[in-house]
Amino acid sequence: VPSEPALPLDAADTLTPAQVASWRTHGFALVHGVFPEELLQVARAYVAGKLPEAGSTAAETVTDFGNGTFCFPYSELPEGNAIALHPRLLRAVGQLLHTDDFRMSQCEFWPKYGRTHSAGGEEDNQDQRMHCDYPNHTLTHPPPWDRPDAVEIIIYYDRVEDCEGATALVAREGDDDPAYTYPITAMPGVAGLQWKNDRATVEAFLREQAPAKAAFREQLYARERKAHFRFGTVLFYRHDTWHRGTPLRGGTLRIVQNMTFRLPASEWISTLHIGWAWAMYSKSQFFEKLITSASVAQRTVLGFPRPGHPYWCRETVLAVAERYPGIDIEPYVRALEQA
Repeated sequence: VPSEPALPLDAADTLTPAQVASWRTHGFALVHGVFPEELLQVARAYVAGKLPEAGSTAAETVTDFGNGTFCFPYSELPEGNAIALHPRLLRAVGQLLHTDDFRMSQCEFWPKYGRTHSAGGEEDNQDQRMHCDYPNHTLTHPPPWDRPDAVEIIIYYDRVEDCEGATALVAREGDDDPAYTYPITAMPGVAGLQWKNDRATVEAFLREQAPAKAAFREQLYARERKAHFRFGTVLFYRHDTWHRGTPLRGGTLRIVQNMTFRLPASEWISTLHIGWAWAMYSKSQFFEKLITSASVAQRTVLGFPRPGHPYWCRETVLAVAERYPGIDIEPYVRALEQA
């Protein structure tokens, strides 16, 4: 799957109509040029400096996903916060969901290493099983295809030529595509099947426990297409998109940033990290400063009440203005006066 250019950095929109249509029709869009490259370079250098060196003994022990070390908000990496709340990214999400009202529910840097051994056993992430992401994001099941309620995102901080590890994807081909028959349950972690991650382990398990599902999944692997990412490529996909991670070349490191944004009403989609407000007690007061300087749209995506929300009254406007010295409270005042 080739990466296609986003609209120019000074354009009102981020994604082209074809990219929006691809996400809504096929389940994903692979896009480059969403962010200024220098912003991403600073973030990668910081994260890489905190990780074991590729090919080291320590790297051989990293067999799973993010462990909470690099979750939003970032006290020492303002660039990470700027990426998570970048107006270009938020506009792209708005284009995909057809609304400017949505919430962040995940934001985390994840390292993956090319390793000699699958030290993680059945949970190893080196050669993943085919899956959709919804089981550990939502308490329910994704809604029908034409009513998406979340956007998932992977930002790649490396080149596939340098590390391999391409994300494999199965494109949905129309309403009658058998791979996307509703409900989507032919995977471990749902419908009574114990969660496992390693591809070989999973397929052997399913051939024994659920042979019909194992046979169905063979067709998914046959149809997979690999994302050809460059530095800064963004994969926009969905909770109901079939995909998987593939092995990295030995002795290499790939860094990605995973994000999810959901519709406000979809409360069954969990926020995967500790609440953002927990960061308020940082001695640097970085998160208080972030809320103060953020735009209305950036605050709203974190759950801050929008102008016009019933939360706002004379007392709350004054209280919030006092809590955050220097905040532009006028948009909330104007909406209250108009109401």
